[in-house]
Amino acid sequence: MREPMRHLILRRLVAFCATLFVVSLLVFTVVRVLPGDPALLIMGMEASPEATEALRRAMGLDRPILVQYVEWLGRALTGDFGRSIQYDVGVGRLVLSRLSVTLPLTVLAAGFMLLTAVPLGVYAATRQGRAGDWVAMLLSQLGIAIPSFWAGLLLILLFAVRLGWVQAGGFDGWGAGLWPGVRALLLPALALGAVQAAILTRTTRAAVLEVLRADHVRTARAKGLADRTVTWKHVLRNALLTIVTIVGLQLGQLLTGSIVLENVFYLPGLGRLALGAISARDLPVVQGVVLLVAVTVVTLNFVVDVLYTVLDPRIRYE
Repeated sequence: MREPMRHLILRRLVAFCATLFVVSLLVFTVVRVLPGDPALLIMGMEASPEATEALRRAMGLDRPILVQYVEWLGRALTGDFGRSIQYDVGVGRLVLSRLSVTLPLTVLAAGFMLLTAVPLGVYAATRQGRAGDWVAMLLSQLGIAIPSFWAGLLLILLFAVRLGWVQAGGFDGWGAGLWPGVRALLLPALALGAVQAAILTRTTRAAVLEVLRADHVRTARAKGLADRTVTWKHVLRNALLTIVTIVGLQLGQLLTGSIVLENVFYLPGLGRLALGAISARDLPVVQGVVLLVAVTVVTLNFVVDVLYTVLDPRIRYE
């Protein structure tokens, strides 16, 4: 690995670790200031103050918040996020069980977004001002205007209620088979990815249009290269930097956006787990879910930063 690139990645890694530290501090602090007493919720309103106070001491809630944070962070670094108050199981085990729904849902939504948005954006850019461009922009505008939860309801009415092709909601688990599991996630993945696909379509179109005006593209065409070769080899390759930037941000948005869709489609994923934990004041679960989502988003941004050096070597020397 060349020295400039090594230094660049090292700087990105230091910033990545510092960001994770700040994120963990914010997650712990914000969750702690939520209203409600976990000890009182566990013991019930009829419990004596002495019993409630004893449980609070056993849970470490009577200690200074800084001490609680250091102890929590030390355990989290070893993979111990505590036990769920509501379910009485390890938070890590609970989160992993729900991640088996949220992660495939996010992957399916991302696949739909990439497979539709990038080709459609390139198609619109190469036909600027023509009918294909207008249709692509109209579709993307509709995708941006319709919220994902509303799109999910419309898809349920059409494909589940009227046509009966898929179930309206619920998830029977991967034990029922791969196709039944994927089939249950198709509609929420489509609703989740539609808005992000619309945004990516417009971004891809704008990035490709900018590269199409570059001198090297005119030179490639002057050499007699086919339009398809110019578009996919010379234009899209140089537009990837902008596209990758947006995709990195959108992957995090797909993960966080699944919280709403999981409740619309009644999916047992991280979203429903987080909302249920907030209602029950289950602090260890809330902290675990929020920290996982935040770390995932920060990690995606770090990967995008590293990809910059691969897509554009000039960044290594800045």
